[in-house]
This record gives sequence, structure tokens and C-alpha cells, in this order.
Amino acid sequence: TPLVIFTRKRSVYSETSSRNTAASALSTMNATKGGLVIFTANSNPSCMELGKRIAERLGVELGKVLVYQEANRETRVQIQESVRGKDVFIIQTVSKDVNTTIMELLIMVYACRTSCARSIIGVIPYFPYSKQCKMRKRGSIVSKLLASMMCKAGLTHLITMDLHQKEIQGFFNIPVDNLRASPFLLQYIQEEIPDYRNAVIVAKSPASAKRAQSFAERLRLGIAVIHGEAQDAESDMVDGRHSPPTVKNLGAIHPSMEIPLLIPKEKPPITVVGDVGGRIAIIVDDIIDDVDSFLAAAETLKERGAYKIYVMATHGILSSDAPRLIEESAIDEVVVTNTIPHEIQKLQCPKIQTVDISMILSEAIRRIHNGESMSYLFRNIGVDD
Repeated sequence: TPLVIFTRKRSVYSETSSRNTAASALSTMNATKGGLVIFTANSNPSCMELGKRIAERLGVELGKVLVYQEANRETRVQIQESVRGKDVFIIQTVSKDVNTTIMELLIMVYACRTSCARSIIGVIPYFPYSKQCKMRKRGSIVSKLLASMMCKAGLTHLITMDLHQKEIQGFFNIPVDNLRASPFLLQYIQEEIPDYRNAVIVAKSPASAKRAQSFAERLRLGIAVIHGEAQDAESDMVDGRHSPPTVKNLGAIHPSMEIPLLIPKEKPPITVVGDVGGRIAIIVDDIIDDVDSFLAAAETLKERGAYKIYVMATHGILSSDAPRLIEESAIDEVVVTNTIPHEIQKLQCPKIQTVDISMILSEAIRRIHNGESMSYLFRNIGVDD
């Protein structure tokens, strides 16, 4: 009998030990399932700097992935670690070759989807083709097309910054967090611009007046608006679909049913609404790419008596001869964030300064991964901001 009792005791101990081992294995599996992986989808090394900054702030290493162009210019992506059951964040900054950048992102998203990632979050600080978000004659709304492609590839969430038009968020059928860079730019104004209390916030066109008003109200400064300058193609083109062509044909339409035509626009002379004489002028906008309109605005402000001119924008594309034109202009300093890499442009023009926004992107990633609220990142942001 003692022998039998001893055997039963061993059996119970063995059973308990097995149960503990199974529970430990299950716990380990669940911990692995909730893992965080950060990839950068750029084959261009200069575009990986932002991803490295974000990973460093989060205390993790960048995921192992190989992105390259084959001899025939096809993009190939090879993920070199397991992403099964993990939250994957893909950081993609836009290089000069925009279309290659998009393909790198789409292929990597699809690769993570087919590798059974739990969620795939795109971190795209500057959303490409954002200016093509309205119908122009027989054109197309390319932003909508791009949004559909990203969702179809497998993106489950998007983090971006200062969309050209906030309505672009409606093109997606997934959650979109449109973060703001204005807190960093406002901090730069307060800390780096001497005597900023003698400054005036300037909108280079009526279209950017809301952004200028937001800056001015937060800094308790005045506002000025430049009106009458040669407008860019985006705001000047009519939003009509000319099909059939607008040709008067009274034989086809009864005279009493003739449709009245819209009166063509006539641009007034350049006018600065607001006082800039003897003050610092700070021009604010969301994108600085073709700098012609900024240069014209700077010249106008100089003529009106502004003694120092700053240009502040979230996305510094600065394509073509922008660095050289800025260096030769009346602009004293151009301040942009690092949503787009522009190290080469900074070498060509010492007037360009960079503000790092990796802090807010890393905090957004941390909160989404931990299932925390994002409202803290949007505090004090109104509907018009």
C-alpha cells in the first residue's frame, strides 16, 4: 500500500509540473505575440535617419529587412526576421524618387501581411501626392488612388503629419492620425528667434491665412496677409469638368436656355494686409517646394519695411534649384522639420535649419502599440488647425 501511495504522489507532482510548464510556455507565446517591430522601407540610406532616431527613442533596434532595386529597376523587399503576430510599424520618408518610395512601401506592407503580422501601421510623415487631392478638369484625385492602394496592400493604420488638406483622411477606410508639427515650430520661434515679440506672422496668400492665424493666436502676435500675387497652379485652376467644351452654339441650345458663364478672375495688385514695417516677418506654410512664391513674398515684405524674414514649413521638399534661390534671396532663414531628408540642400544653403519631430512620432508609436489614447498628442488643437 505505501508503494502505491508513493506512486500516486509522484503522479500528482508530475501532473502539476507539466501544467506549470504548459502555462509558462503559453505566457511566453503571448508575450512574443505582442511584440513590436520597426522597419524602414527606404533603399536610400539618407532616408533612414528618421527611422533610426525613432527606434533610439523607443529603445528598440530597427528590424532586419533588405530593400533594393534590381538591375531592371524592379523593387525587391526581403524581411529577414519573423513578424508573425507582431505589431509592425513601417517608417517611410519620401525621397526624390517618389514613385519608387511608394512601391517600396506597398511591397513591404504586403510582405508583412502575407507573413501574418497582427497589425501593420504605416508611419509616413509626408504623404506623397497630397497636393493632387482635388479634381482638376480631366485629371484625377491621385491621393484617393494612393490611399486605396495602401489599404488594399494591407495597411491597418496610418500615422502622418500635417496633411496638405485634412480631408485626405476621408480617402482611407482605416484609422488615420494626422499629427501636427506646429508645437515644434512654435518652440523654435520662442527659443531661437531673438525679439520674436516684435514679429508678425505672414500668410503668403489668402489660402494659408488659417495656418498663419493659428500661429499668431498662440504666440499672441499680429498677422499679415499678402494678397494679389501670382497664384500657383493649384489655387488658380478652376475646379470644373469641361466636357463638352464650352463653345457657344446657339443653334444647339435655345437662346432662352443659354447657361451663364463664370466671370474670369482678375488678380488685383500686390497688397499686404497688415503692418510689417520695422518688424520681423515669419512666413508660415505646410510645404515649401517651389520657392518662387516665397521669394516674391519676401521681396514684397522687404519693400514694406520688414527687417528680417523667416520662412517656416513642416515639409521641406526643396526640389530643383530651391537651395540656390533661397541663398540669393532676401530670406534670412528657412526652418523645416525632418519629415523629408534634406541634408544635401543644407550643404548647398546654410540658411536652411532643421527641427526634429521624431519625439512625437515615437510617442505615437508607443501609444498605439500599448493601446493607449492618442488624445494627448492632439490637445489644444482646434477644428481649423
